[in-house]
Amino acid sequence: MGNCFSSSSTPPKPLPIDSKFSFPSPLPAWHPDGASNGGGFASGVIDLGGGLEVRLISSFNRIWTAREGGPENLGATFFEPSSLPEGFFVLGYFCQTNSKALFGFVLAGKNSGSAGEEALQKPVDYTLVWSSELSKIKRDGNGYIWLPTPPAGYRAVGHVVTVSPEKPSVDKIRCVRSDLTEECEKETWIWGLTKSIDENRFNVYSSRPKNRGSTATGVSTGAFVALPPAEASSPPRPLFCLRNLNSVSAAMPDLNQIDHLFQTYSPIIYFHPKEKYLPSSVEWFFSGGALLHDKPDESNPVPIEPDGSNLPQGGDNDGQFWLDLPADEEAKEKLKNGDLQISKVYLHVKPMIGGIFTDIGIWIFFPFNGPATVKVGLIDIPFRKIGEHIGDWEHITLRISNFTGELWRVYFAQHSKGEWVDAPSLEFEKGSKVVAYSSLNGHASYPKEGLVLQGLSEIGIRNETAKSGLMLDAGEKYTVVAAEYLAVAEPPWLNYTREWGPRIEYPITEEIERAERLLPGRLKEGFKGFVKKLPNEILGEEGPTGPKMKDAWNGDER
Repeated sequence: MGNCFSSSSTPPKPLPIDSKFSFPSPLPAWHPDGASNGGGFASGVIDLGGGLEVRLISSFNRIWTAREGGPENLGATFFEPSSLPEGFFVLGYFCQTNSKALFGFVLAGKNSGSAGEEALQKPVDYTLVWSSELSKIKRDGNGYIWLPTPPAGYRAVGHVVTVSPEKPSVDKIRCVRSDLTEECEKETWIWGLTKSIDENRFNVYSSRPKNRGSTATGVSTGAFVALPPAEASSPPRPLFCLRNLNSVSAAMPDLNQIDHLFQTYSPIIYFHPKEKYLPSSVEWFFSGGALLHDKPDESNPVPIEPDGSNLPQGGDNDGQFWLDLPADEEAKEKLKNGDLQISKVYLHVKPMIGGIFTDIGIWIFFPFNGPATVKVGLIDIPFRKIGEHIGDWEHITLRISNFTGELWRVYFAQHSKGEWVDAPSLEFEKGSKVVAYSSLNGHASYPKEGLVLQGLSEIGIRNETAKSGLMLDAGEKYTVVAAEYLAVAEPPWLNYTREWGPRIEYPITEEIERAERLLPGRLKEGFKGFVKKLPNEILGEEGPTGPKMKDAWNGDER
């Protein structure tokens, strides 16, 4: 049995997962008139076509708990979906790390097509993927993870978990017709036998469709993926996610519902108390004297109309056009500093993960990005120029369930990368509004205040955040500038595909030499190599492009 708890053992300590996450304030009714929009947004059910309806299930029965391994070495718990409505069947079990309050879902499926073309069928057998019998981790008895064997023409999209070595009943789960599935991949590490990922041992991950984007059809089931050791000679058959054969926008919110959603979850963004370069509206930037340069006649730039109507539209970023600050020094400094009072955010709304989620991309415009500061050991070295660029676009993305209208995750963009944070790990204010922190000068977004180093363990760019009186409540001033499924009229500036700032040549050699005079010998070479490897988002040699040119506009966040 190994080292496991029994009925005679001392009761285990409570874990974060023993409580269920709830939002700070009650969520509004997404259908104030009582209607469910014909099975559309927040109706609880989505029709994927092909005779398959799916429903989000977030009520669970606990099956088995490991009390060691995984994040924070607190183990993980495996759950069976419960309280399924009549006619719906389990497609997979749920697993979550014990280090957070319980928050998650799996999809249950229902045959809605004609007889003889069932979307769902019972498995014909099971394969044991893993059991805890030989492990030495602390646990509540033994757990067994099984992979269903589907009948011909069907695929398994989830596992079954038991506390008995006997194979589970084939009534426990359903397999899905192959044309209603597509390939999935592992996403976030949930649990393993050690405190960090060891691919030479057994691991459990969340899963997601391999192909993702605003038109992609792959649908996450919410079920976990159990992966054997990397050197296993006969790994189990791969798991699949679902495929939406209907329109991916069928369950998306309308404009009124988007307003309700954004008023509920819109972020409160705090800027560092020393922040000099604040955001503004695009219209304010243009009206303040921003200029459009045309390469054939770059010595004669033209003022930009307040709505950007004289900007070139579409095409490739061919280097023929770019924006710049006005020549007048007073007007230039005014624009560089932004205007927090006039600031607004710009929303792009799109379906994601096969249309079971709505992504609200919140785009924030900063006229100017300030210079970076590097931390080298215990020494902070502020650059004079490196990191500066004109026309800085940043974004935060809200991912909202189209089944329930609940906020599921938030993406915080951080230079060329970023991080997804699940709802239980977010900070909230004013009810269920998300709190975000913008880093000093660089404007990367973070879920918590403090210092994050971008780089090596001893050398890195300082991304410093702190709460202050400089704050933007995004819900107060915003405009939906794009929602392709609703044919929202887009402002001309959104379709300007060239650069929002000029090319800048930085005095890298001069910056390195100045910094080297401050550093002890062992750090000099490391610092020199670090600067030369800085990404373009920091070096800013090319002017940044607008929101529509970013990979995340039509794709998933990195």
